[in-house]
Formats: sequence, C-alpha cells, structure tokens
Amino acid sequence: MIDFRYHLVSIVAIFLALALGLLLGSTVLRPYALKGLQALSKHQKQQIDSLEQTNKQLQNQLAANNQFAQANAPQILHQLLAGQQVVLVLAPGAPSSVVSGISQNLSLAGATVTGQLQLQAPFFDTSPTGREKLAQLAEQLAGQLPVPLPLRGSAQAQASELLANMVLTTNGAGQPAAGQPDSNSMTVINGLANGGFLTPSGHPWDRATLAVVIIPATPAAANDSNEQSQALVTLAQQLDLDGQGTVVAGSIAGSGPGSAIDVMRAGGRAGHLSSVDDADSPFGQMVVVQALDERARGKSGSYGILSTANAAGPSPGPTPSPTPTLGPNTASNNRAGQPVPSSTRLAKR
Repeated sequence: MIDFRYHLVSIVAIFLALALGLLLGSTVLRPYALKGLQALSKHQKQQIDSLEQTNKQLQNQLAANNQFAQANAPQILHQLLAGQQVVLVLAPGAPSSVVSGISQNLSLAGATVTGQLQLQAPFFDTSPTGREKLAQLAEQLAGQLPVPLPLRGSAQAQASELLANMVLTTNGAGQPAAGQPDSNSMTVINGLANGGFLTPSGHPWDRATLAVVIIPATPAAANDSNEQSQALVTLAQQLDLDGQGTVVAGSIAGSGPGSAIDVMRAGGRAGHLSSVDDADSPFGQMVVVQALDERARGKSGSYGILSTANAAGPSPGPTPSPTPTLGPNTASNNRAGQPVPSSTRLAKR
C-alpha cells in the first residue's frame, strides 16, 4: 500500500525537476534567443527608418507642390473662368478651409461666386416622415412655377432636380441668363430654406453656370451604401445636367471609403462628373478650378492623390481661351427663370 508520504515525495520531485529544467533551459538557450530577438529588432528598426524617410520625402514633395500652387495660382488661373458664375453647394460638415480656399481660387480665375447653399441634415433624412415632408414640399414648389416642373425618383432626387433647375443655367438660347436675379429661383430656395432643408447665403438665385459640391470632412459611413453620399452624387449629377459643369470636391480624409467621391468613382459615374479628393490643399484647390474649366468643355476626370484618382490634375493644364466659354448672354435669353426643357437635360447626358 502506497502511503501519503510517497505521494508527497513524488510531487516535490516533479516540481524540483521542472524548476531545474527551466533553469538549465534558460541558461543554455538565452544567448540564442537574445541573438534572434536582437536581429529581429534591428530589421524592424531598419523598416521603420525607411518608412519614416519615405514619409518625409512625400511630405516635402507635398509641401513643394503646395508652395508652387500658392505662388503660381494667380498666373496659372488668370481669367481661366472669366465671365463664369459659380454656385457652391455645401454638405453638412463641409470643411470651411476647403470652402474658402476654393472661393479664393475661383476669384483668381475671374469667376463670380453667386452664393452658397448649405444643405441641412433634413435634406438627407430617409425616414418615411422625412422623405414625405421633402417630397411634398418639392412637388408643391415645382407646381407653383410658371411652367410646372415634373419631378421623378426619390424625395432627395426630386429636391435635387428642382434645386439644380433653379440655380443653374447653360446660358444658351431659351435658357435663363447667367448672373441675373431670378424671382422663381428665390421663391424655391427660400421655400426649401423655410422647410429646414438648406441655408442660402449670398445670391444663389442669380443663375450660375457652374457648380462645386463640397462633401463632408468625414463620411457618415465607410461603405457605398452611405445614403448621404448617394444623395450627394444624385444632386451633383442633376447640377451637372442643368449647368455647364459640376465638380465634386473633398478633403483627403473626407474622400475615402463611403464618401460621395468614392461612391462616384467606384460606381462608374466618374466619367460623367469630375472630382478632386485633395481640395484641402492649395494644389487641390487650384485643380478644382481647372477641373471646372475642363468640365465646361465637356471633359471630366478623377483628380487627387488617393488610389482611386487617375491623375493629379488635368493634363495638359487648361489655359484661358481668347473668348469666354459662356453662351450668348443677350436680351433674347429667357430671364423669367423658366424651367429647363427636359430635352435640354437629356441632350447633355
């Protein structure tokens, strides 16, 4: 019979053997383990140093590009958009630095910023109540026009079609005259403002020929099902159809996955709209103006520094034309603010 003392001695012997094994193992293997860890640490430090050097070089290159843009924008953009009127459409959370930078570059190009339309959160409300309120107001305002404007699609699509039709013009025959106050536009914009869907500033009812849509600093969601981004793309498409061109601009951080720019580029709609994903930099703000001029000439591009961009900017860079790119601005133009015929919008597609 095995007594308790035998078990106790056996257990103590096991623990002594384990301790002795650990002591011997650590003593014998320590130099090899330490050598391996030191080699791994040295390799990782080399990788970190290389990445830091690359990052420094890229930062220096970006700084040089921005310095070049700041120093040469007055010469590069001089009179590029002479005679053009531009309206700025701001999404909730659009960076103020992007707005002011683009506005300054538009002035350098000889363009007139008619005003700003700051979209509010209810414009993007997709709840049943929110959709019904926006759709009813859009239909009511469209029905009060001298020539009622039939609206189609979702509530956001209907409001986008109405808004684009009221703030933009191609300035051609039978179109509202660019830069002229429009009482119908004022009624519609103020109606949407009173409904809490947007806030106007300046004179956005003075018909513009071009538009810039500035997206939020941060996407509401990092996927293509982001409803706010989808609505912004729809609005940008309507603006592009009713004027001479539209550019969607955003900051680098705000143009990533889930943003309106990402939705445009991933969804195959970039061929009909232009976008700039680094409009928070002086270089990108200059490119926004160049992209507007290019869009007025029927071309488009995805510009910036993200992997979804196809170039840093238009190439070759646009230069001012001997005559303004506007259509005829004569007394024969329709100054009554009549809705643009659907055939005109379809022809631009």
